[in-house]
Amino acid sequence: MMQRFPTQATVENPRYGQLIIGPPGSGKTTYCAEALKFYRELGRQVGVVNLDPANENMSYEPVLSVMELITVEDCMEHLKLGPNGALMHCSEYLAEHLEDWLLPALRKLSATHNYFLFDCPGQIELYTHHNAMARVFERLERERYSLVTVNLIDSHYCSEPAKFIATLLMALNTMLRMSLPHVNVLSKADLLKKHETKLHFNVDYYTDVLDLKYLLDKLDDDPAMRKYHKLNAAICSMVEDYALVSFQLLDVFSTDSMLRLRNHIDKANGYVYKAGEEQTVNSLLACAVGAETEAARMEHDVQPYME
Repeated sequence: MMQRFPTQATVENPRYGQLIIGPPGSGKTTYCAEALKFYRELGRQVGVVNLDPANENMSYEPVLSVMELITVEDCMEHLKLGPNGALMHCSEYLAEHLEDWLLPALRKLSATHNYFLFDCPGQIELYTHHNAMARVFERLERERYSLVTVNLIDSHYCSEPAKFIATLLMALNTMLRMSLPHVNVLSKADLLKKHETKLHFNVDYYTDVLDLKYLLDKLDDDPAMRKYHKLNAAICSMVEDYALVSFQLLDVFSTDSMLRLRNHIDKANGYVYKAGEEQTVNSLLACAVGAETEAARMEHDVQPYME
Protein backbone atom coordinates (compact mmCIF):
# COMPACT_ATOMS: atom_id res chain seq x y z
CA MET A 1 0.00 0.00 0.00
CA MET A 2 1.25 3.44 -0.87
CA GLN A 3 2.89 5.35 1.99
CA ARG A 4 0.94 8.33 3.27
CA PHE A 5 2.92 11.41 4.21
CA PRO A 6 2.23 13.03 7.58
CA THR A 7 0.07 16.15 7.54
CA GLN A 8 0.24 19.10 9.88
CA ALA A 9 -2.37 19.60 12.61
CA THR A 10 -3.22 23.03 11.20
CA VAL A 11 -2.75 24.28 7.67
CA GLU A 12 -2.91 27.91 6.62
CA ASN A 13 -5.23 28.50 3.67
CA PRO A 14 -6.31 24.82 3.46
CA ARG A 15 -6.93 23.45 -0.02
CA TYR A 16 -9.28 20.64 -0.92
CA GLY A 17 -9.75 18.46 -3.93
CA GLN A 18 -11.97 15.80 -5.47
CA LEU A 19 -10.22 13.35 -7.78
CA ILE A 20 -12.98 12.35 -10.22
CA ILE A 21 -12.23 8.94 -11.70
CA GLY A 22 -14.27 6.21 -13.35
CA PRO A 23 -14.65 4.24 -16.59
CA PRO A 24 -15.47 6.04 -19.85
CA GLY A 25 -19.15 6.94 -20.04
CA SER A 26 -19.66 7.00 -16.29
CA GLY A 27 -20.41 10.73 -16.30
CA LYS A 28 -17.21 12.29 -14.96
CA THR A 29 -17.23 15.39 -17.14
CA THR A 30 -20.97 15.93 -16.60
CA TYR A 31 -20.45 15.61 -12.86
CA CYS A 32 -17.61 18.15 -12.93
CA ALA A 33 -19.75 20.64 -14.87
CA GLU A 34 -22.74 20.29 -12.53
CA ALA A 35 -20.60 20.15 -9.37
CA LEU A 36 -18.83 23.34 -10.45
CA LYS A 37 -22.15 25.21 -10.56
CA PHE A 38 -23.40 23.50 -7.40
CA TYR A 39 -20.38 24.34 -5.24
CA ARG A 40 -20.20 27.89 -6.55
CA GLU A 41 -23.80 28.37 -5.43
CA LEU A 42 -22.68 27.22 -1.98
CA GLY A 43 -20.06 29.97 -2.00
CA ARG A 44 -16.97 27.83 -2.43
CA GLN A 45 -13.96 29.11 -4.35
CA VAL A 46 -14.02 26.16 -6.71
CA GLY A 47 -12.41 25.45 -10.06
CA VAL A 48 -12.11 22.43 -12.35
CA VAL A 49 -8.67 21.12 -13.33
CA ASN A 50 -8.79 18.90 -16.40
CA LEU A 51 -6.21 16.11 -16.10
CA ASP A 52 -7.60 14.12 -19.04
CA PRO A 53 -5.42 14.72 -22.14
CA ALA A 54 -8.18 13.29 -24.37
CA ASN A 55 -11.04 15.40 -22.99
CA GLU A 56 -11.95 17.47 -26.04
CA ASN A 57 -15.65 17.96 -25.20
CA MET A 58 -15.56 19.69 -21.84
CA SER A 59 -18.90 21.15 -20.80
CA TYR A 60 -17.18 23.46 -18.33
CA GLU A 61 -14.44 26.09 -18.43
CA PRO A 62 -11.38 24.66 -16.66
CA VAL A 63 -9.07 26.88 -14.65
CA LEU A 64 -6.23 24.60 -15.81
CA SER A 65 -6.02 21.84 -18.41
CA VAL A 66 -3.35 19.22 -19.02
CA MET A 67 -4.06 19.67 -22.73
CA GLU A 68 -2.00 22.85 -22.50
CA LEU A 69 0.93 20.54 -21.70
CA ILE A 70 0.24 17.44 -23.80
CA THR A 71 -2.61 15.76 -25.67
CA VAL A 72 -3.40 12.19 -26.67
CA GLU A 73 -3.83 13.28 -30.28
CA ASP A 74 -0.29 14.71 -30.43
CA CYS A 75 1.16 11.53 -28.91
CA MET A 76 -0.66 9.35 -31.40
CA GLU A 77 0.56 11.49 -34.29
CA HIS A 78 4.18 12.02 -33.29
CA LEU A 79 4.95 8.86 -31.29
CA LYS A 80 2.81 6.51 -33.41
CA LEU A 81 1.00 5.17 -30.34
CA GLY A 82 -2.50 3.78 -30.07
CA PRO A 83 -5.13 5.53 -27.92
CA ASN A 84 -4.40 3.55 -24.74
CA GLY A 85 -0.63 3.77 -25.11
CA ALA A 86 -0.86 7.49 -25.81
CA LEU A 87 -2.98 8.06 -22.71
CA MET A 88 -0.49 6.19 -20.54
CA HIS A 89 2.38 8.21 -22.04
CA CYS A 90 0.51 11.44 -21.31
CA SER A 91 -0.03 10.39 -17.69
CA GLU A 92 3.65 9.60 -17.29
CA TYR A 93 4.56 12.91 -18.91
CA LEU A 94 2.29 14.75 -16.47
CA ALA A 95 3.90 12.93 -13.53
CA GLU A 96 7.33 13.97 -14.79
CA HIS A 97 6.28 17.63 -15.02
CA LEU A 98 4.62 18.07 -11.65
CA GLU A 99 7.29 20.40 -10.30
CA ASP A 100 7.67 22.62 -13.35
CA TRP A 101 4.09 22.75 -14.64
CA LEU A 102 1.19 21.44 -12.53
CA LEU A 103 2.22 22.56 -9.04
CA PRO A 104 3.35 26.09 -10.02
CA ALA A 105 0.07 26.59 -11.90
CA LEU A 106 -1.97 25.37 -8.93
CA ARG A 107 -0.04 27.64 -6.56
CA LYS A 108 -1.00 30.64 -8.67
CA LEU A 109 -4.63 29.55 -8.68
CA SER A 110 -4.60 29.16 -4.89
CA ALA A 111 -4.82 32.95 -4.60
CA THR A 112 -8.40 32.75 -5.87
CA HIS A 113 -9.39 29.10 -5.39
CA ASN A 114 -9.19 26.70 -2.45
CA TYR A 115 -11.33 23.84 -3.77
CA PHE A 116 -10.55 21.90 -6.94
CA LEU A 117 -12.37 19.26 -8.97
CA PHE A 118 -9.74 17.19 -10.81
CA ASP A 119 -11.33 15.64 -13.92
CA CYS A 120 -9.13 12.57 -14.41
CA PRO A 121 -8.66 10.20 -17.38
CA GLY A 122 -11.16 7.40 -17.81
CA GLN A 123 -8.78 4.52 -18.58
CA ILE A 124 -9.22 2.39 -15.47
CA GLU A 125 -5.82 0.70 -15.88
CA LEU A 126 -4.23 4.01 -14.88
CA TYR A 127 -5.52 3.39 -11.36
CA THR A 128 -5.47 -0.41 -11.10
CA HIS A 129 -2.23 -1.36 -12.90
CA HIS A 130 -0.20 1.82 -13.48
CA ASN A 131 1.38 4.22 -11.00
CA ALA A 132 1.60 7.54 -12.90
CA MET A 133 -1.69 8.96 -11.61
CA ALA A 134 -0.98 7.63 -8.12
CA ARG A 135 2.29 9.62 -8.19
CA VAL A 136 0.35 12.74 -9.16
CA PHE A 137 -2.14 12.24 -6.31
CA GLU A 138 0.63 11.50 -3.81
CA ARG A 139 2.45 14.70 -4.74
CA LEU A 140 -0.73 16.73 -4.33
CA GLU A 141 -1.09 15.26 -0.85
CA ARG A 142 2.42 16.34 -0.01
CA GLU A 143 1.47 19.80 -1.25
CA ARG A 144 -1.11 19.83 1.58
CA TYR A 145 -4.22 19.19 -0.49
CA SER A 146 -6.95 17.35 1.41
CA LEU A 147 -8.08 14.89 -1.24
CA VAL A 148 -10.89 12.41 -1.77
CA THR A 149 -11.23 10.03 -4.69
CA VAL A 150 -14.74 10.09 -6.18
CA ASN A 151 -15.15 6.93 -8.25
CA LEU A 152 -18.12 7.20 -10.65
CA ILE A 153 -19.63 3.98 -11.99
CA ASP A 154 -22.68 3.77 -14.25
CA SER A 155 -25.61 2.45 -12.19
CA HIS A 156 -26.87 0.24 -15.03
CA TYR A 157 -24.15 -2.26 -14.06
CA CYS A 158 -26.42 -3.25 -11.17
CA SER A 159 -28.73 -4.93 -13.68
CA GLU A 160 -26.06 -7.45 -14.72
CA PRO A 161 -24.55 -9.61 -11.92
CA ALA A 162 -21.31 -10.35 -13.80
CA LYS A 163 -20.66 -6.66 -14.49
CA PHE A 164 -21.50 -5.73 -10.91
CA ILE A 165 -19.00 -8.24 -9.50
CA ALA A 166 -16.36 -6.86 -11.88
CA THR A 167 -17.28 -3.38 -10.66
CA LEU A 168 -16.78 -4.44 -7.04
CA LEU A 169 -13.33 -5.87 -7.81
CA MET A 170 -12.33 -2.75 -9.75
CA ALA A 171 -13.53 -0.46 -6.94
CA LEU A 172 -11.68 -2.44 -4.27
CA ASN A 173 -8.48 -2.56 -6.33
CA THR A 174 -8.62 1.21 -6.89
CA MET A 175 -9.27 1.96 -3.22
CA LEU A 176 -6.28 -0.10 -2.10
CA ARG A 177 -3.89 1.25 -4.73
CA MET A 178 -4.82 4.91 -4.36
CA SER A 179 -4.64 4.76 -0.55
CA LEU A 180 -6.82 7.86 -0.23
CA PRO A 181 -10.21 8.66 1.29
CA HIS A 182 -12.63 7.22 -1.22
CA VAL A 183 -16.31 7.57 -2.18
CA ASN A 184 -17.81 5.13 -4.70
CA VAL A 185 -20.77 6.52 -6.62
CA LEU A 186 -23.41 4.88 -8.80
CA SER A 187 -24.02 7.65 -11.30
CA LYS A 188 -27.08 8.22 -13.51
CA ALA A 189 -29.24 6.91 -10.67
CA ASP A 190 -32.24 8.68 -12.16
CA LEU A 191 -32.19 6.01 -14.90
CA LEU A 192 -32.57 3.15 -12.40
CA LYS A 193 -36.34 3.44 -12.71
CA LYS A 194 -36.03 2.34 -16.35
CA HIS A 195 -33.95 -0.70 -15.35
CA GLU A 196 -35.88 -1.59 -12.18
CA THR A 197 -37.39 -4.73 -13.71
CA LYS A 198 -33.88 -6.01 -14.50
CA LEU A 199 -32.65 -5.68 -10.92
CA HIS A 200 -32.61 -8.99 -9.06
CA PHE A 201 -32.62 -7.30 -5.63
CA ASN A 202 -33.58 -4.04 -3.96
CA VAL A 203 -31.34 -1.05 -4.68
CA ASP A 204 -29.91 -1.04 -1.13
CA TYR A 205 -28.52 -4.52 -1.82
CA TYR A 206 -26.22 -2.93 -4.39
CA THR A 207 -25.41 0.29 -2.55
CA ASP A 208 -24.60 -1.45 0.75
CA VAL A 209 -23.01 -4.49 -0.99
CA LEU A 210 -24.95 -7.00 1.10
CA ASP A 211 -24.52 -10.79 1.20
CA LEU A 212 -22.97 -11.54 -2.21
CA LYS A 213 -23.78 -15.25 -2.19
CA TYR A 214 -27.21 -14.33 -3.56
CA LEU A 215 -25.52 -12.66 -6.50
CA LEU A 216 -23.47 -15.82 -7.09
CA ASP A 217 -26.70 -17.81 -7.30
CA LYS A 218 -27.89 -15.51 -10.06
CA LEU A 219 -24.61 -15.96 -11.92
CA ASP A 220 -24.99 -19.73 -11.74
CA ASP A 221 -28.28 -19.41 -13.61
CA ASP A 222 -26.21 -18.43 -16.65
CA PRO A 223 -24.55 -21.54 -18.21
CA ALA A 224 -21.73 -19.38 -19.61
CA MET A 225 -20.88 -18.08 -16.13
CA ARG A 226 -21.47 -21.26 -14.15
CA LYS A 227 -18.05 -22.67 -15.06
CA TYR A 228 -16.43 -19.64 -13.37
CA HIS A 229 -18.24 -20.25 -10.08
CA LYS A 230 -15.08 -20.77 -8.03
CA LEU A 231 -13.44 -17.63 -9.44
CA ASN A 232 -16.55 -15.52 -8.84
CA ALA A 233 -16.93 -16.94 -5.35
CA ALA A 234 -13.30 -16.06 -4.54
CA ILE A 235 -13.80 -12.48 -5.81
CA CYS A 236 -16.97 -12.04 -3.76
CA SER A 237 -15.32 -13.49 -0.68
CA MET A 238 -12.39 -11.10 -1.01
CA VAL A 239 -14.69 -8.08 -1.41
CA GLU A 240 -16.66 -9.13 1.67
CA ASP A 241 -13.51 -9.80 3.71
CA TYR A 242 -12.18 -6.28 3.11
CA ALA A 243 -15.64 -4.80 3.77
CA LEU A 244 -14.60 -1.50 2.17
CA VAL A 245 -16.83 -1.16 -0.87
CA SER A 246 -20.20 0.57 -0.73
CA PHE A 247 -21.89 3.04 -3.07
CA GLN A 248 -23.76 6.33 -3.01
CA LEU A 249 -26.50 6.96 -5.56
CA LEU A 250 -26.23 10.14 -7.62
CA ASP A 251 -28.44 12.10 -9.96
CA VAL A 252 -26.29 15.10 -10.90
CA PHE A 253 -29.34 17.13 -11.91
CA SER A 254 -30.97 16.76 -8.48
CA THR A 255 -29.96 19.33 -5.87
CA ASP A 256 -30.98 17.00 -3.03
CA SER A 257 -28.87 14.17 -4.47
CA MET A 258 -25.86 16.48 -4.87
CA LEU A 259 -26.29 17.75 -1.31
CA ARG A 260 -26.27 14.24 0.11
CA LEU A 261 -23.19 13.29 -1.88
CA ARG A 262 -21.54 16.53 -0.75
CA ASN A 263 -22.01 15.44 2.87
CA HIS A 264 -20.17 12.16 2.23
CA ILE A 265 -17.37 13.87 0.33
CA ASP A 266 -16.94 16.62 2.94
CA LYS A 267 -16.55 13.98 5.64
CA ALA A 268 -14.03 12.06 3.54
CA ASN A 269 -11.67 14.97 2.79
CA GLY A 270 -12.24 16.82 6.07
CA TYR A 271 -13.85 19.92 4.57
CA VAL A 272 -16.71 19.74 7.07
CA TYR A 273 -14.33 20.18 10.01
CA LYS A 274 -12.37 23.14 8.68
CA ALA A 275 -14.24 25.27 6.21
CA GLY A 276 -17.70 23.84 5.62
CA GLU A 277 -20.80 25.91 5.10
CA GLU A 278 -22.46 24.33 8.15
CA GLN A 279 -20.79 25.66 11.27
CA THR A 280 -23.05 24.67 14.20
CA VAL A 281 -21.80 21.95 16.54
CA ASN A 282 -24.93 19.85 15.99
CA SER A 283 -24.53 20.02 12.22
CA LEU A 284 -20.89 19.04 12.40
CA LEU A 285 -21.58 16.11 14.71
CA ALA A 286 -24.48 14.90 12.61
CA CYS A 287 -22.37 14.98 9.47
CA ALA A 288 -19.40 13.39 11.24
CA VAL A 289 -21.19 10.33 12.60
CA GLY A 290 -23.94 10.03 10.01
CA ALA A 291 -26.67 10.57 12.61
CA GLU A 292 -29.64 9.45 10.51
CA THR A 293 -32.17 6.69 10.98
CA GLU A 294 -32.28 3.84 8.49
CA ALA A 295 -35.81 4.84 7.49
CA ALA A 296 -34.68 8.39 6.74
CA ARG A 297 -31.67 7.15 4.77
CA MET A 298 -33.88 4.88 2.67
CA GLU A 299 -36.33 7.72 2.08
CA HIS A 300 -33.63 10.03 0.73
CA ASP A 301 -31.06 7.65 -0.78
CA VAL A 302 -33.12 4.89 -2.38
CA GLN A 303 -36.80 5.76 -2.83
CA PRO A 304 -36.25 8.78 -5.15
CA TYR A 305 -34.71 6.44 -7.73
CA MET A 306 -37.39 3.75 -7.71
CA GLU A 307 -41.08 3.61 -8.63
